[in-house]
Amino acid sequence: MQAKRVLILTNRVPYPLNDGGNLATHAMIKGYKQQGWQVRLLSMNTSRHYTDAATVAKAYADLAEVDTVSVVTDVTIFGVLKNLLFSKEPNHADRFTDSAFADALIEAVQSFQPDVVQVESVFLSGYLPLLKENGHALTVLRLHNIEWQVWKRVAANTRNPIKKGYLRHLSARIKQYEERVWQQYDLLLPITDADAVVVAHTVGKQQMLTIPFSIDIKPDAAPANAQEAGWVAYHLGAMDWLPNQDAMQWLAQDIWPMVQKENPGFEFFFAGRNMPASFQSLASAHFHCVGEVPDADSFIADKKILLVPLRSGGGIRVKILEAMAAGKIIISTQTGMQGIDAQHGKHYLLANTPQAFADSIKQVLQNKEEALQMAENARKLVNTLYNASHWAAVLSEKLSQLHEKDNAL
Repeated sequence: MQAKRVLILTNRVPYPLNDGGNLATHAMIKGYKQQGWQVRLLSMNTSRHYTDAATVAKAYADLAEVDTVSVVTDVTIFGVLKNLLFSKEPNHADRFTDSAFADALIEAVQSFQPDVVQVESVFLSGYLPLLKENGHALTVLRLHNIEWQVWKRVAANTRNPIKKGYLRHLSARIKQYEERVWQQYDLLLPITDADAVVVAHTVGKQQMLTIPFSIDIKPDAAPANAQEAGWVAYHLGAMDWLPNQDAMQWLAQDIWPMVQKENPGFEFFFAGRNMPASFQSLASAHFHCVGEVPDADSFIADKKILLVPLRSGGGIRVKILEAMAAGKIIISTQTGMQGIDAQHGKHYLLANTPQAFADSIKQVLQNKEEALQMAENARKLVNTLYNASHWAAVLSEKLSQLHEKDNAL
């Protein structure tokens, strides 16, 4: 019998679609639906990213069922100290341990009887014993990134020695946790081949399937014109994510002075949800802090250049793929482009230093036709390698094979 019921667990409501994590989860849900699966969604409605339950129900009205459980996940000094002193698990995992969510999970498994349970955060792995006690579903973990790598990179770019020491310790804890729980799933879904290589050191390749973030292919738009307005840059991302905060601080303090020296009057706009009030102080005559925007597509529509000065982070940058699909010119660090099969000079410009960002912007502005051709190359690349319909079919077939094999045992 072919597997056709999937229960998806998330550690936050994947709506609104205003950041990469939500977009990636939403794309996965949509892919399952396109392949004819019944989908039930069970989400923590966290204190940090609370979304009205009625809004969630309306957004996912076409699913078999949608459940949200309110969970307090705030990071506090007391919670951090308690975790350090009395727990062997990383603080992230402890924060998502909740009895009400456990009860909701048991009810969902028993009533829905899923063939597959897909977990969208490694920090929900503490619920695996409940899944196995209350059902016989295949367990699947979606790796949006390698968490310990993210925190190791954040630590490397942290100047405060006390905070740096804590983040290094946290990264080590998370690494031990991830390597242990990876082995407990039936299938792992890394989002990039680079992540798959890291995971392969712990689990066998037969336990993995790389499923990149994918884009719904839209009809080809008319090629951009060099004479059109919009030769300005932007960045859009969740500003409560430490790698994005570090990126904007680096851009404002180290990169932007060089950019202005090489390109006087060039303008940059950055936006994102949960923008810290302190970031308003970074604004200047040509460096604009917009805050949260109601419509991301409208925000980027009149801007041709995406700057991605990420120095930490992991997984794949969904906003870059979306920008490529929209025909934007990408200037990014190597970390920002991690997991995207693109070539420097053909699909984007690589910039790992402040001077490289300034030079790349100058190159784009002085060679607009070539820059637009590079953007067109990137758009075609996304349409070829990150096609949502293709990857949804690949995953559905893999899960059906595993389900049939499991039933035959």
